Order: sequence, then structure tokens, then C-alpha cells
Amino acid sequence: MRAKYLNLLSEKFDSEEKVVTEIINLESILDLPKGTEHFVSDLHGEFHAFQHVLRNGSGNVRVKIHDIFKDRLSEEEISQFAALVYYPEDKMKLIKNQVDSKEALNEWYKTKIHHMIELISYASSKYTRSKLRKALPKQFVYIIEELLYKTDEDTNKKPYYEKIVEKIISLGQAEKLIIGLSHTTQRLVVDHLHVVGDIYDRGPEPDKIMDTLIDYHSLDIQWGNHDVLWIGAFAGSKVCLANILRICARYNNLDIIEDAYGINLRPLLNLAEKYYDDNPAFHPKQQSDKPLSEQEKHQITIIHQAIAMIQFKLESPIIKRRPYFDMDERLVLEKVEYDKQEITVYGQTYPLQNTCFKTINPENPAELLEEEQEVIDKLLLSVQQSEKLKRHMSFLMKKGSLYLKYNGNLLIHGCIPVDENGDMEQMEIDGEIYKGRELLNQFEYHLRKAFADVESTDDLSTDLVWYLWTGKYSSLFGKRAMTTFERYFIEDKASHKEVKNPYYHLREDSEMCKKMLEEFDLDPEQGHIINGHTPVKERDGENPIKANGKMIVIDGGFSKAYQKTTGIAGYTLLFNSYGMQLVAHQHFNSKENVLMNGADAMSVRRVVDEELERQMILDTNIGARLQEEIEMLQALMSYRYIN
Repeated sequence: MRAKYLNLLSEKFDSEEKVVTEIINLESILDLPKGTEHFVSDLHGEFHAFQHVLRNGSGNVRVKIHDIFKDRLSEEEISQFAALVYYPEDKMKLIKNQVDSKEALNEWYKTKIHHMIELISYASSKYTRSKLRKALPKQFVYIIEELLYKTDEDTNKKPYYEKIVEKIISLGQAEKLIIGLSHTTQRLVVDHLHVVGDIYDRGPEPDKIMDTLIDYHSLDIQWGNHDVLWIGAFAGSKVCLANILRICARYNNLDIIEDAYGINLRPLLNLAEKYYDDNPAFHPKQQSDKPLSEQEKHQITIIHQAIAMIQFKLESPIIKRRPYFDMDERLVLEKVEYDKQEITVYGQTYPLQNTCFKTINPENPAELLEEEQEVIDKLLLSVQQSEKLKRHMSFLMKKGSLYLKYNGNLLIHGCIPVDENGDMEQMEIDGEIYKGRELLNQFEYHLRKAFADVESTDDLSTDLVWYLWTGKYSSLFGKRAMTTFERYFIEDKASHKEVKNPYYHLREDSEMCKKMLEEFDLDPEQGHIINGHTPVKERDGENPIKANGKMIVIDGGFSKAYQKTTGIAGYTLLFNSYGMQLVAHQHFNSKENVLMNGADAMSVRRVVDEELERQMILDTNIGARLQEEIEMLQALMSYRYIN
């Protein structure tokens, strides 16, 4: 096999000189500084806020502009230039409306092209020319490279460089060039993006986030519990499908289902109109930018009830056929005394309110009406026939994983299930016991298996996808039970409490974090755990940097639903060759506010205060792959070209 591989390699490198050149190239790349990694988490459909963070590189663009121009431009001018880099098309429209002559506009073009070239040169300083060339707008590569690599500018070639810029402007290409340079800058300031889970649910436009990610130059995704719910729905889990529809109804986001993904909700609405009426417990959460008419509010309210009851019914057979899920307490429909309108859960009896049990047979509460079965079957068929959803879910599977080891750090959306003593919790799956990293590997294996076989809807793998959403040993849920039923129907808020896995208080301890890093074969002294999933309540003084910097939690509330609790609008993390910086974002008001006022408020906090040895590509995952390539090329030299 090795000989066959070397023979194939020799077809690409068919001379000794080509092999030597590639070895020299790769060896040289190893000594470049590592690129900047950008970590985001819990986007929850907030497309515009995410777009802004992506375009400004969590403030990285402005930092570079300030580094270059702090002695030449005022803070106001720096802000306006940054806005141009973030939103070049929109900013140039404003500029054209503000300047009073063509000459003034051409002078502005000339100045900004030179500024952009300086910025590109600075932002690309740690990349090879080959990598930079790939990032440049294709139609302007030759021109930009001439301007970037100026030589003899003060004597022989000065008129040449000036003529290039003048011709760009006179031929009407200045706007296109500035747009291309702006997008190149956005690409260069971040070498690789990590999305640490939860793209979906709550916010209105997760589909647009997915389209953006599909076009992004380099990224990975660690699945969140909400992402897995959508994957599960496409993979054939009817209970996962019921959950996503219920959540979309709850947050007034059914447009995602109907308009974005083309899934027909008319059969569900017909069912809802037959059996359900107004119910305050199921009113959609009102979002200020999406006012509802009374008719719309009523339709969502009855759909919300219809799909919630289907969900509760669908949960029961899974719990019964998988006793090792240990979820008998969640057989909630069987615990209701329907004549008394009360329920006993976890040893406590509660009166029920706002009930909507018209479709329930008390003798067999989990039995679906024939109409309900027909509706959920039609919905699943519609989901699996959505080409756009298929494309998005396939991308999630291609780029995603439950956890990732990257450049010495562990990226995981939720948790590693542990007990109060910090020992890895065990779970039985199909007669075998798993814990820690092995348990997460099993979850991921079954998730991929379910996705690969969408025809199977009641098999173990599909059931485990739902378990990842709601099970007590799930690394994504991280709680002992999900009290959805109680939140709808029980007034006593004590019944709503969802007890977190001990991981969430033990992660404050550096020794515990080191133990978890060792579980994943990472250096406990140098590595970090990077988490999302649980909003950091900065308003209450919670610190996102935990365990002496070993644990970093970056869910600060992109979702508007969380911002009253967190006090901010999300954390992001930057990791460049010098170390890590945590960025706290204020509420993203609007793109217009950035364009008009240069508003781009954020605060940066360095995670590791002590001076670090600068990291090079040699020290990274990419470096390890390059070294493997070098070793194979050296083997090719010995095999083919050295006697």
C-alpha cells in the first residue's frame, strides 16, 4: 500500500526538483505564525448580529486599522473606514450621496484604495503569497499584487503605480475593487472559524446563517443540542421534528419552517383548528420586530398546542422500549389523573392549569389519533423532501462533530457528564457501558448512523438522537430532566427546575478541567476547554473565564431571548499566535447604526495574562498534517529519486 501511495504521489511530483521545491515550501510554512482562530457559539438564528461579528472579526479588523492608521486618522475616521470594510456596498452608497462632485468622489476612491492596500498588506503579513492570492478577488489579482508588492516606488515605477489606480477609477472599477478588498480583509483577519454549537432555534434566520457558513473559507462546527434536534428531524425522528415545530411556534418563528424550508404546515393547522382553542400557556413569545395580528396569534397558539401534545405522545414509546435511558419519570401523560386534572411527578402532586387534552385517551394516553399520525407522517415526508434543508443538514454533518480537539484545546458545546465526585458518568447503550470520551464517541456514531439511514425512524440510533436532546447523560443537554410539560401546565415554578449536571459547577475547578483534558489526550497544562450552551450571566457578576483560565464559556447571549438575563449580546473568542482574547459584545442595534455612526462597541479581555511564547504553524493541527506530508515527500525522494 505504501508503494502504491508513493507511486501515485510521484505522478504529481514527477521530478526530483518538484519534490525538493515542495519540501522547502512546506518546511518554510511551518515557521510562519499560526493563523487567528475565531470562536462563536449559540447563534440561535440571530443572523444580523452574527454577520456583524463575522465581518469585523470580533473587533480584529478595527484593531488592525488602528495599528496602521492611528497616527494618520482620527478615531472618527478609523470608525468610518472600519464601517467601509464591514459593509462596503452600503457605505459607498452613503458616500456617493454625501460628496458634492465627481472629482471629490474620485479622490475619495483613490485614498481608500491606497488605505485598503495597506490594510491588506498588514493583515496578510503572516501568510504565504500563494495563500493571499487565493483570498484576493479573482478579477483583480494581477492589479492588487502589483500594488501590494511595490518596488522602486519613489523613482522609476512611481508613475506606473499611480496610473494603475487612476485607470481603475476612470474605467469605473473602483467600487468593485474596494468591495473585493473589503471582503479579502474580512477573510484574512480570521484564518479559521469555530462554531461551538446551536445555530438553530429561537432566532428568526438560522437558514441564512447556514448559507453564510457554507460559503465561509475555513470552519468547523461542534453540534449543539438544538442543531442535533434539526439533524434528528431530517434523519427520521418524529419526536425531534415535533420539538422543532413546537419551539418555532413558541418563538413565533414558523416562517423558518414554511418560507425558508418550504414545509407545508396546512395539515397541522387543520388538525389544530379542529381540537384546540385559545390558551395563554401557548401564546407565542412576542418579538418586537414581528408584530402579530390577533388571527396570526391565534393560529400559532393552536398549532403550538397541537404539536406539543403530539410530542408528548411520541416520547412515551421511546422511553418504554429503551429502559436503559432511565426516563420513566418523563412518561408524563401516564402520570396525569385526568378526572382530577392533576399530576404526580418525582413524588409531588400538582394541580394542572391551561390543559389541552382533547386528543388524549386516558386509557392509552400515548396513542396518537389517526389524524395526528397522518399529520406527523406528512410533516416528516415534507422535511425529508426539502432540498434546502437537506443541503444545510448535510453541511452540518460534513463540518460537524460532538467535540473537537484543535490546537491543544477541547471544543465542546455542552458538557462531559460527571457525578458529584468528578468521575465520568456511565451509560448503558445496547448492553455495553460507556463513559467520558467513549460515551461521546458512541453518541456521535449513532447520530451519523441515523443520518445515513433516514428510512429508519424507530431504531436505536434515531432514539439516541432524541436522547441527546433530552437525556440525563447527554453531553449536549447536561441536565437531569427536561421539564417542558411542567412549564406549560404547572403553576408552581419549583416543578420547572432542571437540575444541571455537576460538570457545570465542577468546571470552576482547574484540577477538574485538567482531568477532563487528559480524558481527551490533551495537555492539561497548556490546553483549554471552550464551552457554549449555558448563558453567562455577566449582569450577576459571573465570569466566563473559569478555573484559572482552563475553562472559557462563550455563550453570552446572541439570542435576544437571553439578553435580559445575561446583560450582554454574546461572547466570542480570538486565539492568535500570541494568545487568547475574550470579546464581550453589546447588543447589535443595526447595520445602519454602524454605517451612520461607526457604532461598534465591544470590550476585549485577555484570557492569559502572562507572556506566551509565540505559536507557529509547527505547533498546530495544520502543522502536524504538513509534517506528515513532508515525511511522505522525503520517503518519495528515497524511493524514486535516490539510488
